[in-house]
Amino acid sequence: MDVFLLPALLGETDLSGGVAVVIDVLRATTTITHAIAHGADCVIPLLSVDETKEQGAKNPSALLGGERGGQKIDGFDLGNSPAEYPASVVGGKKILFTTTNGTKAMQACRAASEIYIAAFVNLTAVCNQLADHPHITVVCAGTEGEITREDVLLAGAIVDQLATDAAEPLQLNDQAQIAADAWLEAKHDLTTVSLADRLKQSRGGRNVLRLGQENDIEIAATLDKFTVVPKLDTQHWEIRDSRNLAP
Repeated sequence: MDVFLLPALLGETDLSGGVAVVIDVLRATTTITHAIAHGADCVIPLLSVDETKEQGAKNPSALLGGERGGQKIDGFDLGNSPAEYPASVVGGKKILFTTTNGTKAMQACRAASEIYIAAFVNLTAVCNQLADHPHITVVCAGTEGEITREDVLLAGAIVDQLATDAAEPLQLNDQAQIAADAWLEAKHDLTTVSLADRLKQSRGGRNVLRLGQENDIEIAATLDKFTVVPKLDTQHWEIRDSRNLAP
């Protein structure tokens, strides 16, 4: 099992035939998980604002969601706050979605045979989905090319849970071990310092706090709120509930 703390650290890594897990805790993968859990038909991750607007013109019933600089994009229906994606808004809808970091990380994993979307809100469900896969690569989105602690902690939580349940010891790259060590340190002290407080101290957390979106951090730090595992279909390039996709 490998972890890469930034998409750029993938280098020449061969993802073909393997399973990739994309993490952007604050906030893209948390928001996508909320959208899928609340009945969105699918989420289409796109790289640019212009591409998203072009796709929106071709799909007038779709919702446009995402951010630049953490803020909702002018002319978009939704930003990148999970609280903006309740069933009453997204149920049955296609969402065209672009963010500064998360959707780029998804693009970096395009060669993988399967791509899953992970957040703390669906941690155990993701780990259950991954349990039987022999080759797993976890890719953290980071923030503007820098490693972020919130993504490292989630990557470590995934490593920890899979390692605990594995019949044999997992072979980990150094970044996976670093992430696991960071999570184990945090895990043993959650009664003193909550996960939400740890996320608030991260770079991504400080950015969200500056936007006045503290509630988004509380939402992102909620463990196992959902059993849904969003899966990015690489052929059609759309994210759907993995339970509704053919194996």
